[in-house]
Amino acid sequence: MNQQTMQNLALFDLLARCWRRPAAIADVCFTIDGSAVAFTSVDGSVAIGQVDDQEPPESRIRVSGDLGQTTIRPREKPPAPLIASASLGDGDVPIVAYRGSGFLVGTNAGEVMHLAPDGAIAPTPIKIDGPILALAHGALKGMTAVSDGHDVFLSRTNNERVRLEQAASSSTHAIAFSPDANRLALDCGSGLSIWAVDGGLEPICEFSTPSRPASIRWSYDSSWLACGLETGGFGLLRLADGRSGVVGGFPSPVRNVCWSALDNTLFASGAFRIAGWSMTAPPFDHAAAGALETGRPAAVPVETMAPHPVRDLIAAGYANGRITLARIGSRDELVVRFSGSAITALAWSGDGQHLAVGMVDGTAAIVTFPVMLFK
Repeated sequence: MNQQTMQNLALFDLLARCWRRPAAIADVCFTIDGSAVAFTSVDGSVAIGQVDDQEPPESRIRVSGDLGQTTIRPREKPPAPLIASASLGDGDVPIVAYRGSGFLVGTNAGEVMHLAPDGAIAPTPIKIDGPILALAHGALKGMTAVSDGHDVFLSRTNNERVRLEQAASSSTHAIAFSPDANRLALDCGSGLSIWAVDGGLEPICEFSTPSRPASIRWSYDSSWLACGLETGGFGLLRLADGRSGVVGGFPSPVRNVCWSALDNTLFASGAFRIAGWSMTAPPFDHAAAGALETGRPAAVPVETMAPHPVRDLIAAGYANGRITLARIGSRDELVVRFSGSAITALAWSGDGQHLAVGMVDGTAAIVTFPVMLFK
């Protein structure tokens, strides 16, 4: 590879391990211990990659003695192949991290399967009639919730299965446990319903939205709940007093809402830049309240985002394949990838060194950043 070619390479070309799956990537999920990452595809298959990098960036960095210039040479070996499963559904299957180094996967047959990092699949006691369209796991309480698109079932550690009593007209395609596993949020077609699950099982709050919630995410301290809306915009609920609001006007559906782990900062996809709000002044009465200027405007919408788990940074993936890394509340950003296939999914490993990426053309990638990049 000549010098000119190396100068034209993006960080993604130098740092990423890439694989091509036969269908678009729908979601990415790291194990709790960060040893493996799963890529789900829209054809119902799951592929697992080992996070350990045989050519870590630190081994490929060189500092020029004369100029002090730091360069990194490209990878010399292809990455170890992904471990792929057979199709588990007609479309993308829901997946969550489970017990350190494994995953739980919902199937078309109504079963929740345990998926090991080596690709081994084993049944769990959880089974319902009909396909599993949504899946959530409350690790602190050992509870798992599933939905067939209408009914929601809760399974506790003693394998007791309980159906949540909802209105006959409700439909549920998204569910999420609060991080403390005391509450379960579920979309009911025209809003959210929040249930107490730490003792008795009862609804404690309902929140109406102008369109169906496409995604649900709790803040890390379980005090806030946000949902992205199919028609563009997001809903926001403060659990302490039940106050809620909706921020609209997004040019695209908000398929991804996420929270910074360092503070209660909310981010929503679907805008032409990284759209974020601080909960020190939540946008209940005005969309500009608490708004944070992060990164730079783009020509296409943000498709997905992932806040860094230990630093005030956020990764954003765009419809034109661009990936950026921005400091929260600052216009400064680092371009990781300039363009290419649209980004469909992003997720950080728990230590914040590895970024998993999914794309619409089936590309699955793990970007391993050198530690010195964050100093």
